[in-house]
Amino acid sequence: MITRFILVMVCFLIWASPAMAKLNVVTTLQWIGSLANDIGKDKIKITTLVKPDQDPHYVEAKPSMILEVRRADLLLFNGLELEIGYLSVLVESSRNPKIQPGTPGYFDCSQFVEVIEKPEVVNRSMGDVHPLGNPHYHLSPRNTYRVTEGIAEVLRTLDPGNAAFYRGNLTAWQEKFREKEKQWREYSLKGKKFIAYHKFFEYLANEFGFEIIAYVEPKPGIPPSAGWVERIIEMAKRMKPDAILTTPYYGTREVIFLSQKSGVKYIVVPHDVGATPAGKDWFSLMDQVLGLLK
Repeated sequence: MITRFILVMVCFLIWASPAMAKLNVVTTLQWIGSLANDIGKDKIKITTLVKPDQDPHYVEAKPSMILEVRRADLLLFNGLELEIGYLSVLVESSRNPKIQPGTPGYFDCSQFVEVIEKPEVVNRSMGDVHPLGNPHYHLSPRNTYRVTEGIAEVLRTLDPGNAAFYRGNLTAWQEKFREKEKQWREYSLKGKKFIAYHKFFEYLANEFGFEIIAYVEPKPGIPPSAGWVERIIEMAKRMKPDAILTTPYYGTREVIFLSQKSGVKYIVVPHDVGATPAGKDWFSLMDQVLGLLK
């Protein structure tokens, strides 16, 4: 009887050991959660704060989010002030010492990014300009590769007992990346021209060789006036771009109207993992985006 009791207690202690506990990982965006899941798998528990149908520019801090961040061992976020409206409130209100600025658990994914469109001067007349540069880098394979390496490294730092596991998953992810990259390079996007609603596609354009010739927004974050829409219609008729691009949460009505008036087709591009049923992870998101633009 005593032997059985000791055996039960040993099993309980092993099960309850910190080495067996999953890391609580909180991510702001779905694509970050997808990358973390690829590397951490069953060793981590992921909670993502922003739903795939939300506009990531306009998210409000909620009590439920504070509770999730309070429990986090690691907070992964996009950075470049995309989360400026709510992230600092969550971090401060959580009073969680593990994810305060300056700690390994406070992880800004943009630290690994070659940032583009960083303005030298910013003022209110320029619209909703991101002073640290364009934050929509997740459609850049080159930058996402480096972010994934960074996520693997921080998981190894916070959970050294599973370092080999994370390293192996990173290697598998990199092998899949190389295979996908070969497929993606076969898409014929070089030389194509598009009109975009918002400055969302610039990293993708840089890497795949297409051009954004105009924007439906006269300035970032500023809805177009009737006069501006007329100018875009005339430009579209004259320059005959391949398509007018937008995302599910931004400017769909305006883009449909422009397409009807100009005769140029429009494409609603999924903006994040989970925005469509087929976009189950970052790789399938990229498959979708590039497939729509080809």
